[in-house]
Amino acid sequence: MSAAFINPLARNAIGTVNTARAIKQWTRELLDLPVEAVVCVNELVCHVPGCPPKETVVLVMRGRDTDQVSVHQAMRDITCEDLAAAFALHMEGE
Repeated sequence: MSAAFINPLARNAIGTVNTARAIKQWTRELLDLPVEAVVCVNELVCHVPGCPPKETVVLVMRGRDTDQVSVHQAMRDITCEDLAAAFALHMEGE
């Protein structure tokens, strides 16, 4: 049996998973989400002129209600305060 393929160009997968878990936990705490709510975290390349090269998108699904916020930072650079500010702006816009 051959060894599993390891992408030499990939970011530290364990660090990325742990960062995503932290962002999900912060989201649950900030929004006081029920256990049934689903939180997805994705890091995307931003192609908008003047946008930082990475943005992190947090999607919160509560049954039929869905909220999405973008933080224009790489996932590994986001703090709980950044996330709180993004959700505060999102809630103001509703």
